Amino acid sequence: MKDIRPRLNLQEKKALDYLRKKETRVLVVGDIHCPFEHKGYFQFCVDTYERFNCNRVVMIGDCVDNHYSSYHETDSNGMGGGYELAQAVEHLKKWTEKWPDATVTIGNHDRLIARKAFSSSVPKEWIKDYNEVLGTTWTWVERVVIDGVQYVHGEAGTARTKAKNDMQSTVQGHIHTQAYCEHYIGNNTRIFGMQIGCGIDRTSYAQAFAKNYKKQALGCGVVIGGHTPINVLFDE
Repeated sequence: MKDIRPRLNLQEKKALDYLRKKETRVLVVGDIHCPFEHKGYFQFCVDTYERFNCNRVVMIGDCVDNHYSSYHETDSNGMGGGYELAQAVEHLKKWTEKWPDATVTIGNHDRLIARKAFSSSVPKEWIKDYNEVLGTTWTWVERVVIDGVQYVHGEAGTARTKAKNDMQSTVQGHIHTQAYCEHYIGNNTRIFGMQIGCGIDRTSYAQAFAKNYKKQALGCGVVIGGHTPINVLFDE
């Protein structure tokens, strides 16, 4: 079939390239729970970043698992705390080398050690920051807003509920079994709620608690200009 798509002249192409550079195109990386992330997830995220010409990265939280320090039952045959942490740091290296300026919305697993310290009445001055412990160079926050869209880890519920409650487009992770995007349209309002899935290895002992749950939704997200959210699912 003859290709009848219009061709851009050099001036139009330069203008389009300029607009793409100015437009924020966010790659949203799901929960990876290092060192228990899916072995193919990093390359999947790299490919997605390049495919959609992204220029910013948000790690949606739970970058580390901290299984050894969980408030739930831990595997007695699993790694000790020091070794698991060392493995998590090693696994995170490729992420921080690829995207040294990423923003992280702090997840419940990321803050486990700080929670344990708080429960033990340890003053926060004794606690190191995430970058110092994990060897990252990221900006760690509870919430970040980009082009009017809020990014949170998602411990308060689902993306659809958060978006409706705050009347603001919302992207979140935390819920491993959900990957969707819903739009809510009113006379003067248009917002969306997006769950982006996760990047965990569901066969790891750290995920044994969920072995009889619904299968995890492996994937990441892309948000273009604050107005176009895209779920990108990982085909194992």
